[in-house]
Amino acid sequence: MRKIVIHSFGEPTVMQVETVATPSPGADEILVKMSAIGINPVDTYIRSGKYGNLPQLPYTPGFDGAGTIVAMGKNITRYALGERVYLSGSISGTYADHALCTVDQVHLLPAGLTFAQGAALGIPYATAWRALFQIAQVRPGQTLLIRGASGGVGIATTQLAQSAGLHVVGTAGSDSGKRLVASNGADLVVNHDAISEIMHFTNGVGPNVIIEMLANVNLQSDIEIAARWGTVVIVGNRGTVSIDPRLIMSKELTLRGVLLLAAASKDLREIHDGLAPRLRDGTVKPVISKEFMLDEAAAAHDFMMNTPGGGKCILLP
Repeated sequence: MRKIVIHSFGEPTVMQVETVATPSPGADEILVKMSAIGINPVDTYIRSGKYGNLPQLPYTPGFDGAGTIVAMGKNITRYALGERVYLSGSISGTYADHALCTVDQVHLLPAGLTFAQGAALGIPYATAWRALFQIAQVRPGQTLLIRGASGGVGIATTQLAQSAGLHVVGTAGSDSGKRLVASNGADLVVNHDAISEIMHFTNGVGPNVIIEMLANVNLQSDIEIAARWGTVVIVGNRGTVSIDPRLIMSKELTLRGVLLLAAASKDLREIHDGLAPRLRDGTVKPVISKEFMLDEAAAAHDFMMNTPGGGKCILLP
């Protein structure tokens, strides 16, 4: 099999394709032949060595993907050979043409979704679900602001929030990004700094819940515009920021962070059980921005981190 192997942390060029023996699944494991691989910002942070919990070198990156089950251990009864699945993690890394997984990392992919869309589900939609329903505990009728709504997690959050009966405001930095967010269910789409429009939409009260994709830039602004007793959920951050705690106190705001990799097993099961009917009925439809071949992983990382919004980047093995 062919897979990306990283022997030292650094720039995207540290990702190199190597040919190794295809693994055989153990008694409680599943081997998936990959048809598409999802790329996430966390992949780039780990690859660069700028992440809190780094894997032992050498390693194969990747958490998301989709493909077909080609081998299973003797204890696996939940799935069958040939079934289409998407992955939310793996034992061996997903930047490869085969991935070895535990049974809890494998989920059925409905016929209405392509493999590329399946590869876009794992981290983006699980993060969106956790932020909305497990952390913020949103309720129908609330106003939600998504700061950075045109990326993979942003689109996932927009779709899930719209289906849950929230009034959704999304921000984006380009006209194409704004059109994408609007087409996925946002009630209002504005520039990242359009505070007056956001406040006008909420009748001066401010959003009840804010999902923040770039806290080092926006967190103080989030605190300023959030509604009293509101919640700010930090999904993304690339640096430090200064904030005024008095505003948090005076509004009795709740600030919460989301790190999907730290979620408990029961929470992950709840997330994917909750997503399943939405995958089947078409509520969840991942948007793919660009596809790269496995050998182009370095270019894919560059593209994703330097191209604002537009959906999800995919590798094809």
